[in-house]
Amino acid sequence: MTDVEVIAMLRDAIWLTIKLSAPALMVSLIVGLIISIIQTTTSIQEQTLTFVPKLLAVLFVTLIFASWMIHTMTDYTQGLMRIIGKH
Repeated sequence: MTDVEVIAMLRDAIWLTIKLSAPALMVSLIVGLIISIIQTTTSIQEQTLTFVPKLLAVLFVTLIFASWMIHTMTDYTQGLMRIIGKH
């Protein structure tokens, strides 16, 4: 394997990580922002209040996107095995 191939594989792995984590991170960010706005308007300053809604939202998004995540990881792994098998 050449250096270029190894760098390409690492770049693809990093991009895959970003793609797979983006839905959960975005939902967590949006839910946290909404809860923070509600806390600010109602003057409730409980720090642990955002934990449960974020946890439930991330769990829900993970369940929705689970098949896509598994399919994406499987495709990447099969492609990686093909590349490794050639060398």
